[in-house]
Amino acid sequence: MRWLDRFEEAVVVVLMAGMTLLAFAQVVARYVFNYSFVWALEVIGVMFAWLIFVGMAYGVRIGTHIGVDLLVRNLRPGAARVVGCVAAALCIGYSLVLAWGGLQYVLKMHEVGILMQDVPIPQWWPRAILPAGFLLLAFRFTQVLVAAARGEAVHMISDESQDALKLKETGTTGLAE
Repeated sequence: MRWLDRFEEAVVVVLMAGMTLLAFAQVVARYVFNYSFVWALEVIGVMFAWLIFVGMAYGVRIGTHIGVDLLVRNLRPGAARVVGCVAAALCIGYSLVLAWGGLQYVLKMHEVGILMQDVPIPQWWPRAILPAGFLLLAFRFTQVLVAAARGEAVHMISDESQDALKLKETGTTGLAE
């Protein structure tokens, strides 16, 4: 699923860059030219929502979500594996419930047919990220569940102290150089 990983990363990069450029253009237009793009705030809000929904799945994939794992770290490997599988299964269930609810919401928005306030497109188009984002999240948690069931190292939560020590040993900053 390398293509999905790259697509996910590209979407995050494009959304962040687009939000930044659009916000910058809006500020310049407003304060330099005394002009404002009426639609800019709404588009930035939509881009931010899409960034959140794609970003939460990306965070699961690379293991950067915040969590408390004191109990799991003190368990024997077999017990920790079971707890990891149960946690991943619960996350999958939660994501699927929210995907279903998001789908129902998007279908209702489609049925009602309301346009966005400043951009002449139906509201259900940008809101389609709700079920899509939660399905992507469920897929990422499924990958975590499979890895946990196989006994592979599962990184639902990052370990900042270990990451810092690795960076110190290699002499790098962790930033793209």
